[in-house]
Amino acid sequence: MLGTGSMLFAVGGRWDIAAAAWIFPVLLLRFSRLSPVWSGALWVWLAHGAAAVFWVGESEIGFNPMVLVGAIGIAALQTLPFLADRLFVGRLRPWMAALTFPAGVGATEFLITLLSPFGTAYGSLAVTQYGDLPLLQVVSITGLYGIGFLVAWFAGTVNGILDRAGGWRSGVLCVAVLLTVVLGGGARLALTSTVGPTVRVAAVSPDQAVADAQHAALGRIPGGRAGVATAPAADVEPAMTAVENDLLASTRREAAAGAKIVIWPEEAVRTQESNEAAVIAAARDQARRSGIYLEIGLGVYSSVGPAYGRDEAVFIDPHGDVLWTYQKAHPIPGSEKFRPGDGRVPVADTPYGRIANVICYDADFPAMMRTRADIMLVPAHDWKAYGSAHTRKASLRAIEDGYSLVRQDSEGVSAAFDNNGHVLATTDYFTTDQQTMVAYVPTRGVTTIYDRIGDTFAWLCLATLAALAATALTRTRRPTGHGPGTAGAATGNRSLEAEGRAEQM
Repeated sequence: MLGTGSMLFAVGGRWDIAAAAWIFPVLLLRFSRLSPVWSGALWVWLAHGAAAVFWVGESEIGFNPMVLVGAIGIAALQTLPFLADRLFVGRLRPWMAALTFPAGVGATEFLITLLSPFGTAYGSLAVTQYGDLPLLQVVSITGLYGIGFLVAWFAGTVNGILDRAGGWRSGVLCVAVLLTVVLGGGARLALTSTVGPTVRVAAVSPDQAVADAQHAALGRIPGGRAGVATAPAADVEPAMTAVENDLLASTRREAAAGAKIVIWPEEAVRTQESNEAAVIAAARDQARRSGIYLEIGLGVYSSVGPAYGRDEAVFIDPHGDVLWTYQKAHPIPGSEKFRPGDGRVPVADTPYGRIANVICYDADFPAMMRTRADIMLVPAHDWKAYGSAHTRKASLRAIEDGYSLVRQDSEGVSAAFDNNGHVLATTDYFTTDQQTMVAYVPTRGVTTIYDRIGDTFAWLCLATLAALAATALTRTRRPTGHGPGTAGAATGNRSLEAEGRAEQM
C-alpha cells in the first residue's frame, strides 16, 4: 500500500511531491521481488492503473473511453520493467542485473511517448522533478528518459543492497553517478547562464468577464460546434467581437509599453469561418500599426464535420504580413476532433532570433519539439485543475532543445522559461486582475546534445533491455541467496515475506 500511495503523488499532476517519485519505485520493486511472478505483476499493474485513475481525477480531465483504454494500456507498459526485473535479474551477472530495471523504465517511458496519443502528458517521471534545475539539465543530453533511468537505477540499487546482491560497491557507484549528474547540471547552469540580448514579450489573454460572457453566449447555441458555425451572426458575433476588441486593446497597450512580440492564447478569438478573414485583417492592421510580431490563436467554427472547425495559430510580422497559419498537430484524444495539422513546426528568422510556434498539447511530444529555434511560442488553453501541471511539463522542452519557451495559457498558468529552465515570468489567469504576462526573453538559444542525437539514449535503453532479456533466457538461474526474490527463501521465513508484501504494496 505504501508503494501505491506514494505513487499517487508522482503522476505529473498538481499534487506531485518530487521525493515520492524516488520512493514508490523502491517499494513497488521490493514488493515485486518478494512476490510470485505473475500475481506480483498483476498487483503492480493494478497499482499503476490506480495511479492513472487518480491522475485523471485530480486533473479533472473527465473519463471517456479513450482515457480509460489509455490508462489500462499505459499501466500495462509501466508494469513491464517490474516483470522484466522479476524474470531476468536472477539469471544475470550482477552488473547486468543492475541495468535491467532502469533500462526497462527508460524504454517504457519512451514507448509511451512514441506509441500512445498522450505523449508526455502522463507516464514520465521527469515532470515530477520540476524546479530541480541541476538534476533536470541531464535532459539536454538524454531527453526526459534519463531522469526515469536514474530514478529506476536508484530503486534497483536499494533493492540490490536489501537482497545482498549488490553490496556497498553498487551503492557507491549509484551515488557517484547521481552526484555527477547534479554537479554537472549545476556547472551547466553556472557556465551557460543567460547573458546577452533579450526581447520584451507580452502574452495577453482576454479579460475574464469578457471571456465568461462569450462562453455563456456560445453555450446557449444548440448543436455544439456545428450549431455555432451555422448560427445567425447576430447571436454569436457580439460576444466574439468583444473578446477580439479586448485582445486588440491589450496588444496596443503592451506594444506602447515596449513589447516587440505579443502572443495570444490558443483559440483566443472564436469566430465563424465566414468572419475569419476579417479577424486576421484586424490583427494584421494592429501588428503593422504597432510595429510588432503578433501571434494570434483562432478557434474557427466551420460547417464541415466531423470537427466543425479548426484550431489555428497565425503569426504576423511588423509589416502586417502573415508568416504562417499553423494548425494544431495533436488534438487532445477523446475531446478534440480537429483534423490534425502536418506537424511541421514553422520557424521564422527575425531580429529577435528564430521564432517557432506550436499549440498547447503539441508540446507534449518531444520529437516534434526538437526544432532549431531561439524562442518557442506555445499558445495554450487549459483549465484550472491542470493548467499549472501542463505548463511545468512544457518547460522540459526548453531544456531539451535549448530555446526559450513562452506558454500563454488561457484559463491556466502562463510562464516564460529560458533555455536552462529558469522561470522568467509567470502568471495565474485566476488570481490576477489583468490577464497579462510580460517577460524579457533571451534572443539566442543554444544547441543541445539532445537536439543533435535525438532519442539515442532511449533507443539504447530499448536495445539494452532486449539484449539483457536474450542473455537471461539463455542462462540458468543464479544460485539461491544471490539474487532478487531469493532473500526470503534464504531465511526460510515465509511469514516475513507476506508481511513485507503487505507493507510495500
